[in-house]
Amino acid sequence: MKDNTTVRLSELELPYDLKKLSIPQCVSLCREIRNILINTVAENGGHLASNLGTVELTMALHRVFCSPFDKIIWDVGHQAYTHKLLTGRLNEFSTLRTEGGISGFAKPSESEHDIFISGHSSNSISAACGIAKAMRLQGDDHNVIAVVGDGAFTGGMVYEGLNNAGKSDDNLIVILNDNEMSISKNVGALARYLSSLRGRKAYVEVKKSVENVLDKTPVVGKPVKELMLASKDAVRWLLYRSNGQPAGATMFENLGFIYLGPVDGHDLKSLEETLEAARAAKKPVLIHVNTVKGKGYRPAEKNPGAFHGLAPKAIRQGNPEIISSDSFSAVFGSELAKLGASDKRICAITAAMKYGTGLNKFAEVCPDRFFDVGIAEQHAVTFAAGLAVSGMIPVFAVYSSFLQRGYDQLIHDAAISRTHIVLGIDRAGVVGEDGETHQGLFDVPMLTCIPNITVYSPSDYDELRLCLRKALYDTPSVAAVRYPRGSESGNAKMKLDETNMLCFEGHCGKALAVGYGRTGSTVSEAVRDGDLNADVLKLVRIFPLESYVIDLCMGYDRIIVFEESLQSGGIGEHLTAALASRGYKGDIRINAVHGFVKQAKTDSVLSRFSLDKEGIENKISELLKD
Repeated sequence: MKDNTTVRLSELELPYDLKKLSIPQCVSLCREIRNILINTVAENGGHLASNLGTVELTMALHRVFCSPFDKIIWDVGHQAYTHKLLTGRLNEFSTLRTEGGISGFAKPSESEHDIFISGHSSNSISAACGIAKAMRLQGDDHNVIAVVGDGAFTGGMVYEGLNNAGKSDDNLIVILNDNEMSISKNVGALARYLSSLRGRKAYVEVKKSVENVLDKTPVVGKPVKELMLASKDAVRWLLYRSNGQPAGATMFENLGFIYLGPVDGHDLKSLEETLEAARAAKKPVLIHVNTVKGKGYRPAEKNPGAFHGLAPKAIRQGNPEIISSDSFSAVFGSELAKLGASDKRICAITAAMKYGTGLNKFAEVCPDRFFDVGIAEQHAVTFAAGLAVSGMIPVFAVYSSFLQRGYDQLIHDAAISRTHIVLGIDRAGVVGEDGETHQGLFDVPMLTCIPNITVYSPSDYDELRLCLRKALYDTPSVAAVRYPRGSESGNAKMKLDETNMLCFEGHCGKALAVGYGRTGSTVSEAVRDGDLNADVLKLVRIFPLESYVIDLCMGYDRIIVFEESLQSGGIGEHLTAALASRGYKGDIRINAVHGFVKQAKTDSVLSRFSLDKEGIENKISELLKD
């Protein structure tokens, strides 16, 4: 194709035709890609700022390497939208994050170009290390490339991966996509270290000038350059001499990597030259790329945190904030800030999710007791335990799906010694369009098998405020308050027994319907509106199951439990076991979620598992007929 010929994505066989294009043609394609990203995310929701920042980087990767033979692994997968567009999914891209459509994350079952699933951060280097080793053992000389955001570098697993990858001799390239952000602004010593590296542009300039000299050396020029690129000491010499004075090695070199960078992540020519050098090295290389999160869309550039993850139609409604004031997250954050202002022992911890969890309010009121630890959930739990044993009352606000990463610490560092920490478990239950990696369906089974943990599950804002106070002041050991994404709903408010932390409505009905959280309110509404001959028990403190709950249930021959959680290990199974130990002979059924749940609107998922009002009414009716 001629250099000045305008091309469009729809005209190309992707990713293979990208190698035939000129730099100006690729720059034009990058503009087209950004328009597609903005328009699609405006309609479907999704991760905007992170994807706008990786357009040129993705283009360069697919021009230099040959996917899927060369393996590109995305960490986190929410920066892979351009990758999807450049690997044959243009026609399906309008279905992004919709039921039956393509995922908002890299997904191997979706495309051969998606090498490894990644909805949570910091895992790509470990995966790349394993894949590169397997390829070497099988005689495959292709490269493995892990694209890692600097936010993910606040997660400890990155360093486990770097430590092992650097000492290998495999064709492994780590690209540090440095935009100074995860979701909230990056914090900590590493952020300061990377900031110091960003200004060392002389390194790349020195590298280029030396390579130019070697390229022009007659006959032996190219072999000399390749020999030097294969030598760690020589590459260090190339990169770290400025005005004749040697500079110290980076931490990445000390771990065994050749370090190249920093490189302008929006300069295609520089990116491609650097990637070519890394490919020629045939050993572990780390490329430091500087990008602008939200690049090409001014509102996202100015406020990348607000434009990180958007709900459908959020841009058009002019409301790109991560949470609204009418949400469980906002109410939790406001209440904690209020309590923290009057109790100097209360501390708040987030893992790079200050705005998503509503803790920005606490940070404003109590800045000296607010801690953003980065994407480091394991550290957050043990850090909280350290605060607790020293007389503070720590609250770790975390999404349900991310809490999974701190499981060992919950058991070993908190529950065994009955250490009083509080977990604010946001996005509990069905989350929706982010799919399998982000559904909050595992926290109940995960927590209720650990001794010394109390779990609360409020269904409205008043219950949330009460549960938070109970967790802070009336609950020993680990206390968890789990609540759904979004706002309270339903009109079936039930009177709360604050002593026993439950709601009960009934007059000796034929059956007992049990629920908790958002589903508990729906159960009550279904029974009332359906005029069903059933009593309702809504648990607010859902675990441990107290004896009075078992006593109440023993009075019914038919019981059905509804829970927006996995059935295996859920409250229904705990209740069934407790009743069996009392010799219960009645009919008890469980209606819960099963399996990994793909992306779809929350209402659609609840309907699929008969956890919406109509489904609950039908399930209770079936029980009453039998």
